[in-house]
Amino acid sequence: MRDLIDPSLLPGLDFMPALELTDESLPAIRAGMEQMTEMVPEPENSGVVWREERLVAPGGHEVGVRVYTPTGAAGLLPAILHIHGGGYVLGSVRTNHLSNIELAASVTAVIVSVDYRLAPETPAPGSVEDCYAALCWLHEMAAQLGVDPARIAVRGESAGGGLAAALTLLARDQGGPAIAHQNLIYPMLDDRTCITRLPEHLGAFVWTPQANAFGWRSLLGKEPGSADVSPYAAPARADDLAGLPPAFIAVGALDLFLVEDMDYTRRLIEAGVATEMHIYPGAYHGFDVLPDAAPVRQMKRDAVGALRKVLHPGEKA
Repeated sequence: MRDLIDPSLLPGLDFMPALELTDESLPAIRAGMEQMTEMVPEPENSGVVWREERLVAPGGHEVGVRVYTPTGAAGLLPAILHIHGGGYVLGSVRTNHLSNIELAASVTAVIVSVDYRLAPETPAPGSVEDCYAALCWLHEMAAQLGVDPARIAVRGESAGGGLAAALTLLARDQGGPAIAHQNLIYPMLDDRTCITRLPEHLGAFVWTPQANAFGWRSLLGKEPGSADVSPYAAPARADDLAGLPPAFIAVGALDLFLVEDMDYTRRLIEAGVATEMHIYPGAYHGFDVLPDAAPVRQMKRDAVGALRKVLHPGEKA
């Protein structure tokens, strides 16, 4: 099935073999991911400064955030609440460190990346509650951060995309801070994919059905596809998508999440939500591990363009 992959993306499979996630392998996989992120050097002259902060969530525990600020930009800036990926069981604010530096510079926005609690140690709704606490903190601290509170977007990759989508539902239903845009990169939205028969090439690479079932089982504390799953855990379970912020959704044509992302896009459009979707031929889950490949450059242009259109509304395209 490798012949289905865009040739420019084939080297990425050397960095990201299919994950065999189990309770026993999870600690070692987490440690390996952290070691890999620590080995990547900090870019020089990025035009972005960053720092770490701690906020106290309503439950009394602390949530870490990493704040990225472009230097030399005048006036109040828009902001993006970033939520990292990792199947709800992996990752940290360090996972997307370099890409968040790049994103802050390319969008000219303050990035607040949230270090939410992971499953299975913290099942749903712990992770989305941490993200909501970070959203409220960002809104409350807008003046100190140099942020325009009317221009706050949310963005996430994979499970982070699922959490970003869930966060828009939670903020809508709780009457929380306004979100101007949701930027969902191959989002993990629907636990029912685990019990859905899909073509073999969907999910054959990187994030497989086995890993998906482990991630969802860890988050939900029960078998995926069960009854009574909250939409704040699996956003595709929401009955009503009306009133959500405009959406951008990107996914590879070989991604396990292709069908659920297409269906969520359709439902957003039917609910009257302005939605833009891009599908990248020959691309597997996490294909943007190769920053210089043509499909990755295209996805970045598409995603950044969608963000700038909303966050810098007076700007010429």
